[in-house]
Amino acid sequence: MAEVKFRLDAGLQPAEYAPVFRRYGRLHIPGILVPEDAIALNQAIAGSRAWRRSIRQSDDGTDLDVPLDEYLALDPAERAALEHRAHETARDAFRYMFDTVRIGQDLEAGRPVEPALTAIQAFVNSPRFLDFLRALTQDDRIVYCDAMATRYLPGHFLTAHDDAAPGKHRLYAYVLNLTARWRADWGGILMFLDEEDHVAEGYTPAFNALNIFRVPQRHAVSMVAPYAGEPRLSITGWIRSEMPA
Repeated sequence: MAEVKFRLDAGLQPAEYAPVFRRYGRLHIPGILVPEDAIALNQAIAGSRAWRRSIRQSDDGTDLDVPLDEYLALDPAERAALEHRAHETARDAFRYMFDTVRIGQDLEAGRPVEPALTAIQAFVNSPRFLDFLRALTQDDRIVYCDAMATRYLPGHFLTAHDDAAPGKHRLYAYVLNLTARWRADWGGILMFLDEEDHVAEGYTPAFNALNIFRVPQRHAVSMVAPYAGEPRLSITGWIRSEMPA
């Protein structure tokens, strides 16, 4: 099998974006990958067999993170109760529900990862991509990016939080959007919140666009509507100042 590789679009000029990023601490960059590579990555994660259903249920460590086939094998009433609890407890707390493939964690633990997903982890840690990030952010502390695939289906969401995590060395967060078609009224908007809880800015998950923002920064992903026409697919992660321990 041919080696899988991904490429940044050759026309990108990070120095042109740097003043905007420095001022606002966040940025939406369209056309981040070579178009055919973005299509191939979309197809790879859409067809992945490694999805897990991830639900943050509480603050005491009882979160659910299980292979999707195991989750779907639960009694429908049990699944409905889990999802109802996720929605109920999200009212005033940090909660989420979506599907994920934890690429970086799986590779670090020696677990098998599909070739295209292994390749995206290599891509976000390649000298070309890391140099692009350093030029964009004007930050030479960047040394490592982790990665996970995410899939938001109807009813999935991520409530407000700021990504701060002492000891994790997070400098920035990123989202590489891979949904082929999306409408803003389907939900799934990456929303940045101001001090009064207004939506200061929102990014629709446009295909082959990179969203990057400084950590900490309060944000959320709005719930995906029941009438959304496609899964909301992306590669996400944190850009860090240290390698994993």
